[in-house]
Amino acid sequence: MSASRGVAVVTGGTAGLGRAIARALAGRGWDVAVLARGEDGLEAVVAEIEGYRRRGLGISTDVADRDAVEEAATRIENELGPIDLWVNDAMVGAFAEFLETDPHDFERATAVNYFGFVNGTRAALSRMVPRERGHVIQIGSALAHRGIPLQAAYCGAKHAVQGFTESVTTELIHRKSPVRISTVDMPAMNTVQFNWVKSALPDHPRPMDVIFEPEVAARVVAYVAEHPRRRTWVGLPTAKTVIGNRFVAGFLDWYLARTGYDGQQAPDKSEPMLPDNLYEPVPGDQGSRGIFSDSAKTHSLQAWYLRHRRPLNAAAAAGGAALIGTAGLLVKGRKGA
Repeated sequence: MSASRGVAVVTGGTAGLGRAIARALAGRGWDVAVLARGEDGLEAVVAEIEGYRRRGLGISTDVADRDAVEEAATRIENELGPIDLWVNDAMVGAFAEFLETDPHDFERATAVNYFGFVNGTRAALSRMVPRERGHVIQIGSALAHRGIPLQAAYCGAKHAVQGFTESVTTELIHRKSPVRISTVDMPAMNTVQFNWVKSALPDHPRPMDVIFEPEVAARVVAYVAEHPRRRTWVGLPTAKTVIGNRFVAGFLDWYLARTGYDGQQAPDKSEPMLPDNLYEPVPGDQGSRGIFSDSAKTHSLQAWYLRHRRPLNAAAAAGGAALIGTAGLLVKGRKGA
């Protein structure tokens, strides 16, 4: 086994994007600990991590439970070593209009999607800051910048994570701490989320807008793990959503009111839903992808550029310098003639 890049933690790493992130990190040489609730998924993802000849550790954890997250972090450091990277990804969902969402369901979604990130960030930073090294990645969303109908709990939590992260980032800068926090905002993805979300919709829930396979986004997260940057948008639809909301928020209110209901339902999908995972994990190993692979994109030119922009920009700069140099020689040659 080659030397490890370090110890990474992925919350919600048994399914969907988290599962793809755990694999991507292991494939790039990280030892990976996964925090999630389902024992079947934990066993499966640890086997995949070990298949990359990396150390894996799965710990059944509800990230909404602060003490449980703290205990898991202590165990990880005891068994794998100091945590170098912490990826907050765990999420649950409830699809319904706000007034039709049970208040307990709304609070549970907020506890996981917001306080789960707070708990993970606290566990990570309390260890990283004294050591003066480490990196936290928050898995954000285009919906952290633009709310849509039927997902008030999720959108609200993602907006809260954004504000929380900005606040903590300023505190780290004030301390002159070298510890970094990055946010990677995601597009719509084909994950199992849409098979086990709690839904009051008449038809099968679906991701809205252009759909990407989770591996597209996971590759970007793995890149950001090694090249920290404050914020990264994955996919052109994410960039369009964030920028669009800055300039035409009123238009988007109107547009989403008209399209956001049908756009989040798939009447052509007749597959039965899994039991919802809002309060309890779903038995079995569900993997990373959902049921929309027939329409999901496996590549994004924008995401590819993000991961290759440094050599591409260097090549462009070198090419530009060469052209300028050539033009200079031509001008000198003409003057000499």
